[in-house]
Amino acid sequence: MNAEIIEKYFPQLTDEQREQFAMLDGLYRDWNAKINVISRKDIDNLYEHHVLHSLAIAKMLRFRPGTRILDFGTGGGFPGIPLAILFPECHFKLIDGTGKKIRVAQEVVNATGLKNCEPCHLRGEEEKGKYDFIVSRAVMPLPDLVKIVRKNIAKESRNALPNGILCLKGGNLEGELQPFRKIVDTAELSQWFSDEWFKEKNVIYLPA
Repeated sequence: MNAEIIEKYFPQLTDEQREQFAMLDGLYRDWNAKINVISRKDIDNLYEHHVLHSLAIAKMLRFRPGTRILDFGTGGGFPGIPLAILFPECHFKLIDGTGKKIRVAQEVVNATGLKNCEPCHLRGEEEKGKYDFIVSRAVMPLPDLVKIVRKNIAKESRNALPNGILCLKGGNLEGELQPFRKIVDTAELSQWFSDEWFKEKNVIYLPA
C-alpha cells in the first residue's frame, strides 16, 4: 500500500506534504534494515499501520497553529512525524529512551526537511517542558502514562479541546480507562478509516 491512502483520507494536502509522505516509504525501509523500528513483516504496511494510524489523532482534533505537542515514546517517529507533516505550523518534540530509535526519527526528519519536529533521546521522567497535548501510540497503560506526563501539560488551552493526552490504543480498554471513566473520551478509528485493520482501534482523549 502506498502514500495514496493518505490522500484518500486527507485530500487537502499541499504538494510539499504529498512529497514528504511519499518519502517515508524509502526512508523507513532503508533505516529499518539497519535499526529495527518497525517489524520486518510490517514494513510493507507502513502507510496503513503506522502513518495513517498516527494521523487518526488529527481526525479527533485539528491542532491550531502554534500548538506544542510532545510525542511520548515515539520509537522511530510515530505518531509525531506524520502529525508534524500534517501540521507544519505546530511544534512537535519527539522523545524516546532508546537512542538508536531516536536516531532513525532524526534522520527521517532531516531527509524530509521538517523544521517543526525535534527528536530527543530522553525518558519521559526527564522531560521538563510544557505542552498543549501529549500524544502516544500504546507505549504503556494510561494510568502509568498520566503519572509521568501530568507535569508536562500546560494550563492555558488554545484548541477546540482543552489540553490533555491523545493516545492510540487497541483491544479491550475497560480496565485501563476505569479510573478516568467520567472524563475520558474514546473514538473508534473505523468511523474515519474504512480499512479492516482499523476495527477495534481507538483514539483516547483525556483532558488534563
